[in-house]
Amino acid sequence: MGDIHWAREAGVAIITVDSPEVKNGLTPEMGRRLAAVCDEIDADETIGAAVVRGAEGTFCSGADRRRWNPGADQAEDSTYREFSAIYNAFRRVGSLAVPTIAAVRGAAVGAGINLMLATDLRVVATDARILAGFLRIGIHPGGGFFTIAGRTAGREATSAMGLFSEELDGAAAERTGMAWKALPDAEVEDFALELARRPAADPSLAREAVRSFRTELGASGMDWDAAVHFERATQMWSQRRRSEA
Repeated sequence: MGDIHWAREAGVAIITVDSPEVKNGLTPEMGRRLAAVCDEIDADETIGAAVVRGAEGTFCSGADRRRWNPGADQAEDSTYREFSAIYNAFRRVGSLAVPTIAAVRGAAVGAGINLMLATDLRVVATDARILAGFLRIGIHPGGGFFTIAGRTAGREATSAMGLFSEELDGAAAERTGMAWKALPDAEVEDFALELARRPAADPSLAREAVRSFRTELGASGMDWDAAVHFERATQMWSQRRRSEA
């Protein structure tokens, strides 16, 4: 039921979210696998950059709803740990030892937008659909969404997406600063790889540079890790409330 796999091209790791029957929705198992893939990449010091993409032209549609049961007790140990695996995977991508790029085609929705924002840079299709969508389905944002969106797109766009369920296309994502470049769909992955090859030519330098980049441009306001926990309790409340409506 879905997988995360990776391959290398020269010094670039290409990470693929592969669950196309649900538009690459994430399961807890996929979250744990993604974290393990990040460990493998970090351990290979010949890798100097990573590209995150989705299989078959869609980035990630969020959590796999076949596994999502908002009526369950969200604080029950196994349920809490299952969804922690997905949130922890975002943080693990965000702490990869190499510069990271999201190659976003199709949709990045809910948890998918968090995965996109976990990377250092985003290249998006002009016609991509970028949607937080949490309030639209009656739940509070999770994964530290407000923190990681705010530090890229700024307050106004984060408000539009997170509070008012506005959807962005790739061109709008570029205008807000959420993405570096919006391109025709067929060009997205090639351009992301082209960018990634530059730091990958010198993996040791790339790893030092990205460490400095993240340290010097760290959180203003709430730290991402703290934001994940800050949002979590309210999100659990909102899921229970939704199930009882």
